[in-house]
Amino acid sequence: MKIGILSDTHNHLPDKAIQYLEECDEIWHGGDIGSINLLEKLEQICLTRAVWGNIDDDFIRKETEEYLIFKIENFKILIIHIAGKIKSYNKKTRDLISENKPDILVCGHSHILKIARDKKFNLLYVNPGAIGKVGFHKYKTMVIFNLVGDKIEDMQVIKLDG
Repeated sequence: MKIGILSDTHNHLPDKAIQYLEECDEIWHGGDIGSINLLEKLEQICLTRAVWGNIDDDFIRKETEEYLIFKIENFKILIIHIAGKIKSYNKKTRDLISENKPDILVCGHSHILKIARDKKFNLLYVNPGAIGKVGFHKYKTMVIFNLVGDKIEDMQVIKLDG
């Protein structure tokens, strides 16, 4: 199963991102979508699992959740917009991790691309950075990978500009 992960679109979805997402079975969005129209555009590409972020309005919040916990293949996934740093998660994220023991944590908010193994909680931390025009990020980035049984394969960071 091919997964595309993005965050912090802020109502901007580059054409190049769409090309990559069209190859995916699912899209996971880590919040700060920006508009209901952008969410609908993602949903037309393929199954989209999205959480709302701090800039998202009531329309988006009615269509999404603050966080998502679900299973695919042999993986349990937690998606939340504001998780905190890998060594110092915020209380809500720590509680969700402790309760649910996810294998993969997807977040956004910082606009900083980071993929790391959290040995303390035995999970893969994935912040895909940001692909919107708003924010201090230098590059627009997203992440794509395959879930195959109990393995993550072919993980790629896609740099959409520069």
